[in-house]
Amino acid sequence: MTSSTFPENSTDPRRLVEDLRTDVEADLIVDTDPGYDDARRVWNGMIDRRPLLIVRARATGDIAPTLALAARHRLPLAVRGGGHNVAGNGTVDAGIVLDLAALNTVEVDPDARTVRALAGATMADIDRATEPYGLAVPLGVVSATGIAGLTLGGGVGWQTRAYGLTLDAMVAADVVTVAGTRVRASATENPELFWGLRGGGGNFGVVSSFTFRAHPLPARPVTGNFVYPKEQWAATLAAYDEWTRDLPDELTSILSVLVPPPAMGLGSEPLMLLGFAWAGTDTDRAREVIDRMRRAAPPAIEADEPMPWTAWQSAVDGVFPKGVRGYWKNTSFDSLDPAVIDTLLRRGAEQTWLGTAFDIHHMGGAFARVAEDDTPFPNRGARFWLNIYGFWTDPADDAERVAFVREFGAEMAVLGSGGTYVNFLGAESGTDPVAQALAVYGPAKLERLAALKREYDPENLLRLNHNIPTTVTRTGSPGDTATGDTQ
Repeated sequence: MTSSTFPENSTDPRRLVEDLRTDVEADLIVDTDPGYDDARRVWNGMIDRRPLLIVRARATGDIAPTLALAARHRLPLAVRGGGHNVAGNGTVDAGIVLDLAALNTVEVDPDARTVRALAGATMADIDRATEPYGLAVPLGVVSATGIAGLTLGGGVGWQTRAYGLTLDAMVAADVVTVAGTRVRASATENPELFWGLRGGGGNFGVVSSFTFRAHPLPARPVTGNFVYPKEQWAATLAAYDEWTRDLPDELTSILSVLVPPPAMGLGSEPLMLLGFAWAGTDTDRAREVIDRMRRAAPPAIEADEPMPWTAWQSAVDGVFPKGVRGYWKNTSFDSLDPAVIDTLLRRGAEQTWLGTAFDIHHMGGAFARVAEDDTPFPNRGARFWLNIYGFWTDPADDAERVAFVREFGAEMAVLGSGGTYVNFLGAESGTDPVAQALAVYGPAKLERLAALKREYDPENLLRLNHNIPTTVTRTGSPGDTATGDTQ
């Protein structure tokens, strides 16, 4: 395919290469290059876009010239770390992709218990670097996930109750602004920008590196899964509701319903899996706490063997291989009451195919002790967070699978407690960006984020994300309406 396939009024990719080549160390990839099709792909196979130019950065110094190029040519810019975002925000049609994946260096200071990671690092990169020191950063659940998007959106995973979100572990960030300046954001340096980065996404600049606080972790922490067939689901949900009311912070659990992939060797019927991870060193206490759930809801199958943290963190990677098609919805809720249980049981039983599932993340603990206004992340008081996710392969299934996830999400939103987690949010065509931002952050936080947007990105160059509008106007009180300019 040649550049002639792009719209006639678009910028010639060769001009962009000529304009940028002397300013960067990056590999510059256009559609005539052999590696173009591989370079343009992101995790979600439903996203099929053709950038004019892919800038595969080799140094952090490549970031500012790429931002300037996009602004100069008035082209849309996508910034990609791991490329694992379900909404496909790491690529763009007829624009520029800044690909940071090669910037994946991770440095650990074991004495200070801090970790510095460049923006292209993945969860796996960080876990491999910290594990030899008996340390871990609270991350997500799929090791191929890029650290940049994970952190800037939140970071919900196996240590959420023990140590909070990934963004809660961030102590500093180095940022390249759209003006090309480098700024440091922390609690003492540019503190308002630091606030916005912890949940406001990549709206205010391109983060070139993150510094995290790490926490001690045993070489083989207590982890495992309980497995339940359909006839045990109702009793298991009721037992889970009681069990999670009084758990120590060290124990984080995720309850899932899915048709297991063949590699799991668990058959082809939908199953409920209760996964758990203990972040502390008191294994006797861990066993006692876990055994309470075992007695309340005896599992049909259990796998309760300690393993290295890197193995546990990558255990479900095979469920989400690059190229699967994905559409997700999420909401928080506070009670496994009869209406919620009925919906979960009914929708779980309807998932008779390989390729759609849901996770219930038990929140609370350290996550809940962060004050609501300390970060933009929504609803710190949520007891549970539900992620409904699709991961199918056949394009012919798109309409049916998307409809299932969308309808299930709508049912649960009515029963939920408010707040939307952007990292679990799929792409929605035609969605009003202000309405979506209000649904995520609420009016007060959104106004504060919009002020940051005006300061750091007034022209909204960084708009291929879950976008923060530059202006928000509210009227009224709880039923506020809002308007905004996102261009």
